[in-house]
Amino acid sequence: MNLAAAVQSSIGRKLINGITGLLLIGFVIGHLIGNFLLLVGPEAFNDYAHLLENIFHGYGIYLAEAGLTVFILSHALSGLSVWLNKWKARQDGYQAPGDAGGKSKKSLASSSMLWTGVLLLVFIVVHILQFKFALFDGTVERRVTVDGVQMRDLFGIVIDAFSSPVWTLAYLVVLTALGAHLWHGAWSAFQSLGLANDKYLPTITKASHVVAGLLAAGFLFLPAYIFLSNDSFKAKDNEYMTTYQYQEGENTEANKTSG
Repeated sequence: MNLAAAVQSSIGRKLINGITGLLLIGFVIGHLIGNFLLLVGPEAFNDYAHLLENIFHGYGIYLAEAGLTVFILSHALSGLSVWLNKWKARQDGYQAPGDAGGKSKKSLASSSMLWTGVLLLVFIVVHILQFKFALFDGTVERRVTVDGVQMRDLFGIVIDAFSSPVWTLAYLVVLTALGAHLWHGAWSAFQSLGLANDKYLPTITKASHVVAGLLAAGFLFLPAYIFLSNDSFKAKDNEYMTTYQYQEGENTEANKTSG
């Protein structure tokens, strides 16, 4: 069997889904850690954003985004294929009923994997448009200078977004879906890769549930806390802007003062 045939097989698609799933969980963990810099303050968060944008002279972010796009699409397409195979098997099972064998692990999280996955896929597009391109924000012209480079005040964009009860509620719904997706998907990825036998599966499942719960709690906490404490966050951003705001026609190095 050649590589193309192996990838297109049922086992191959499960392997792709498992590998990309674990890689994306790693990204989600790193993304959450970075997002917690919002609690440190605007300078820390914008400096972090500036660092990401300028890794390897700016080429690093493009490589990372290209890799993430490949992982996300591969995960989505392989996951859809696995779901369709399971759906077809269930339809065939109605014609030939019998004992499936073993204890069922079916749950609300497992039953909704397709729908939470679709929701998350749409969310990723909206999330990028909102925070990378500031498409839904009125502060797109509010710019700061970080290490002599002009950039959007990303901290301010995030704070403005979560001053809205509509955006905050929308994020809480989607991030709950993320938690449900990870609740089933994290341990299932290990099983798809053949790394979870009967002896270790219970431990892996529990550990995966802990990770999913912590990630969901962390992501849910941030928009809720920023919404409830929005005045405080905006005060910090306004103070930051008085020091780091970009002024057209001025030397950018002079705009960034200590303090």
